[in-house]
Amino acid sequence: MSEFLATILSALTALWPGGDETSALIYNGYLEGDFVYLSAAAPGKLTEVRVAEGDVVEAGETLFLIENTHQINALAAAQARVAIAEANLENLQTGGRGAEIDVVRASLQQAEADQTLAATNAQRSAELFSRGLAPQAKVDADQAMLDSANARVAQLRAQLAVAELPARDAQRIAAEAALDAAKAELAEAQTALADREVTAPDAGTVDRVYFDKGELVGAVAPVLSLLPPDHMKVLFFVPEADRAGIALGDLYEVECEGCPEGLTARITRLASTPQYTPPILYSRDERSRLVFRAEAFLDDPAGLLPGQPVSVWPKP
Repeated sequence: MSEFLATILSALTALWPGGDETSALIYNGYLEGDFVYLSAAAPGKLTEVRVAEGDVVEAGETLFLIENTHQINALAAAQARVAIAEANLENLQTGGRGAEIDVVRASLQQAEADQTLAATNAQRSAELFSRGLAPQAKVDADQAMLDSANARVAQLRAQLAVAELPARDAQRIAAEAALDAAKAELAEAQTALADREVTAPDAGTVDRVYFDKGELVGAVAPVLSLLPPDHMKVLFFVPEADRAGIALGDLYEVECEGCPEGLTARITRLASTPQYTPPILYSRDERSRLVFRAEAFLDDPAGLLPGQPVSVWPKP
């Protein structure tokens, strides 16, 4: 409808720009809304639409939901991967587990006790041998037992030292990187799940709802359109002769049937090419038929609707 109105109004402005200086500065136009078109971030089935056409919503209010079973499962998997990565890193930073270290310490205590006993037996055998009361074989056997006990104690002490050491730098760096990657996957999964719930970016009125519950929606096709209250603008057409006298930021008064008094709008856009170009040469007499599209955002658009015809003129 906007293109049709634009064509009619531009043609009328070109043909009847006004009879005197006062009427020439009064331009006809209409109200147009800059709609916000909301769509899903990824395709899926529409499971719920919480608003209807004409509803007024607040910023952050949920508008519609997309099926999220896959995203919930992906989030649970990402959380599990983070937990595994954290456990691996903690294990590398603190060394062996406490229970494992306790087992090694207990074995070391037993080996040290065996070492003490073997040393006592070896010393006694040596004394008895010196008095001729024990054979050489007994001395050799007890000495072998002592050597074995010494080796066992040394082995367990080394094993305990290794168990209490943290991982090497390369292993620790790899574990930290794995944890960072798992956290990144978790953040991505959380975002993907959050994207399945679309909320209003701003307060406004729901203009159109294009899909119903149960339908498949694409990532680019809008599910609904929203008109924020400050997205209403005046669209009008300026004759070629007046265009040079208009600048961005100029304030204009606005009047329409049933509208409150004192409406104003500020020029935000002025087309650089004419919207109505009849098939004629641009002579001095004919170029007055050219008109240029101008847009001005309303300072207070409360209660106004898109499509309303308006008249605008420069505010003194």
